[in-house]
Amino acid sequence: MRRDVFQAIADPVRRDIIRLLAEQRLTVSAVAEQFDVSRPAISKHLKILNECGIISIDQQGRERYCEIQPRNLIPAFLWIQQYQNLWEDKLDSFENYLDQLQTGMRQQPKNRKDE
Repeated sequence: MRRDVFQAIADPVRRDIIRLLAEQRLTVSAVAEQFDVSRPAISKHLKILNECGIISIDQQGRERYCEIQPRNLIPAFLWIQQYQNLWEDKLDSFENYLDQLQTGMRQQPKNRKDE
């Protein structure tokens, strides 16, 4: 069953696995050692990432090595980037609004009590 990349990155453990594998190729055992969850749970997470094409798992002798396939994260990156641009525009507008408020506050005369 081929899973959706968004399904894969929805889980925080899988996102952490992706971060680990972005740094280096690791054995399944080395990945599992980084987490406080059972080895079968890590195997399930790796299976999902593999089914999405985010990682590849290669057998070399008795070891299974996991390696990131970053090109398969591009669809998620492009989708997120659309919203990044939207939020940057909104935040820029908000920053301009705050600057205008601050400028207006500086220009207002201060009320002084008549002595």
